[in-house]
Amino acid sequence: MNNKAASKRPVLNKDYMGIKPGIPLQVSATTIEALSADVQRLMDIEAIKQLKYAYFRCVDTANIEELATLYHDDIAVHFLGGSYEWKIKGKQELLDKQRDAFHKQAVGQHNGHHPEIQLLSDSEATGLWYLADNMWSLNMKAFTTGTAIYWDTYKKVNGKWLIIESKYERLYEINEILDENPKLASHYLADHGVDLSR
Repeated sequence: MNNKAASKRPVLNKDYMGIKPGIPLQVSATTIEALSADVQRLMDIEAIKQLKYAYFRCVDTANIEELATLYHDDIAVHFLGGSYEWKIKGKQELLDKQRDAFHKQAVGQHNGHHPEIQLLSDSEATGLWYLADNMWSLNMKAFTTGTAIYWDTYKKVNGKWLIIESKYERLYEINEILDENPKLASHYLADHGVDLSR
């Protein structure tokens, strides 16, 4: 890759991603009410982490029913890989796309690390995540691995945090066509993924 080609990609910094400073994480005045608000903010940050951890687990297990509980109805995603791009608006369209991607001939491993959560208000937040993933499409003898930076927006609705916007861009992606598929001793999606032949 030459420098001219590389310069076409945006710089993945907080300005580009629209990440603004959140409510400072510092102890407020020493009243019970202020300390209670501090504790609530820490609990909100933990709840957002749990939300994203559940997202990764549900994606790899094709748990579409639970994924539906993690998304706002108006969710919008833009996932930019090295060989693909998803631009989707609306919960049902996203769930359908994920159901088809994590099928009986797929094997996925997606791990999100190093969360940077910014609370903007009592009901709005943003988050950065570092993704490392492996994906096999056994029906095509294809393997993809790489990393990406996620940047999300969250909204608290009726006391529950939901993902309302999610974007990522690859830092690197390697795609290979395999001579033969891996010899899997366990393959969860073979039992729980959608059957593409139907």
